[in-house]
Amino acid sequence: MKQILIIEDDPEIIKLLEIHITDLIYTTSKAMDGEIGLQMALENDYDLILLDLTLPSMDGVEICKKLRKVKNTPVIMLTAKSEEIDRVLGLEIGADDYITKPFSIRELLARVKAVMRRTDVSKIGRENTTAISAEGLLIDIDKRKVVLDDKKVELSPKEFELLVLMASNPGRNYTRTELLDMIWGYNFDGYEHTVNSHINRLRAKIESDMANPTFILTTWGVGYKFNEDIAI
Repeated sequence: MKQILIIEDDPEIIKLLEIHITDLIYTTSKAMDGEIGLQMALENDYDLILLDLTLPSMDGVEICKKLRKVKNTPVIMLTAKSEEIDRVLGLEIGADDYITKPFSIRELLARVKAVMRRTDVSKIGRENTTAISAEGLLIDIDKRKVVLDDKKVELSPKEFELLVLMASNPGRNYTRTELLDMIWGYNFDGYEHTVNSHINRLRAKIESDMANPTFILTTWGVGYKFNEDIAI
């Protein structure tokens, strides 16, 4: 059974979430304090975390940053703020989705199921693939480790997911919207710059020449692809 951690300081919202999430045959745990929530997230293996942005002792942004250093548990951020900068911030620090209050339960449950579905598909799609190599680049999927010319490359969770997705399908062109939907779960054109910034950071870590990349190629007018000519 799927387990969901709710880190939220509003008891009414917690109660509402618990009622409807259990209807999906998921079990829930809760924390009303940021530091306690982070400790629970680090000590247990949850399938999803619903994370409020504003919390006592530690806010949702800091929790997500600390969590992403050691775990890749899917996170949906909840917040009363609706400005675009806050949405982008949520995505940049590694959140898988973002929903603003007040939200409809139907929309939230749809987001929960979508994130769960992407996670399940990702696991199934990689069952028979444990490592990918190309031109001195080694991607160990099980260990979530990337090595380039015998040197370990530190990638953020989203950078790693982008690299694995494209390297698993060399030559396939991905539009920015497709990557946004497949990696973050967003299909809004307004957030395509999130993809661009992550691709740029990924290239900065694995490409020797940003102007003439070896691994992640730009398909002009379309998006990006992994170089099929070097794939093994």
